[in-house]
Amino acid sequence: MNHLGFMLIDPPSRWGGSIDDTFRFIRSIGYDGVELNLTTELAGRLNLVEDAVQANDLPVVSLLTGAAYQEGLCLSAPDASIRDRTVERLVENMGTAKRFGAILVVGLLQGLRSDEPDPETANARIVSCLQRVGREAEARGVDIVIEPVNHLQVGFNNSVGEVLRLIRDIGSSAFHPMVDTIHMNIEETSLVQPIQDCGARLRHVHLCESHGGLPGSGRIDFSAVLDALESVGYSHFASVKVYRKAGLREAAEQSMAFFKELKPGRVRRVGRPDR
Repeated sequence: MNHLGFMLIDPPSRWGGSIDDTFRFIRSIGYDGVELNLTTELAGRLNLVEDAVQANDLPVVSLLTGAAYQEGLCLSAPDASIRDRTVERLVENMGTAKRFGAILVVGLLQGLRSDEPDPETANARIVSCLQRVGREAEARGVDIVIEPVNHLQVGFNNSVGEVLRLIRDIGSSAFHPMVDTIHMNIEETSLVQPIQDCGARLRHVHLCESHGGLPGSGRIDFSAVLDALESVGYSHFASVKVYRKAGLREAAEQSMAFFKELKPGRVRRVGRPDR
């Protein structure tokens, strides 16, 4: 695993500098890409993002879609019109993904048990919606990963095994599994086995400490995670995710230093992987 990205979860107005300045800073530390959250604010500033990508040779490798849940969109909602609008939003997001050569990350949009208490009913709706999304994604050549998110944040498909079954039921080649270490720490009994279960199908990774803070300050065994990624021949990006206990610049700098020291030579600039 040689390609390390940094996740910018907050909207640009909270980055502490311009989009170009932030991209320049992240590139200067040695990251090979960024992961962005498709908030309403970001959607209105994509031209500036594209300029920053080109000026700093720092690609947007992945796009989070969960912010739309706060707008009332949900794949498991009982109201069919809400589900239709959620499908439409994901199709719209494909245009952004295609523009940047990025993948789409779907997790929070599955909804909560408060949206639909019955998991079988919810999953039937999720599958039906994502089959529609998958047909469009295949036509456009966009890859989508489904993130196994812990049960405190999403009501369904919390484990890697559940996500693998969901992808099987969707039946579209556009969908792939991903892993996130903070969610695995909650839902799984191993940080290694889920990666091995995904094998060559694994398409994206979030590296996040057990409490969401700086890597190395919690209980995630990142060395074991990187070894497991290497064992399955993982060659795509892994995004560092820090959303607590550190500001953007501190998080970016200290995370890069941590992973360089943890696995000398494995986190380095080696060109671009297939995205």
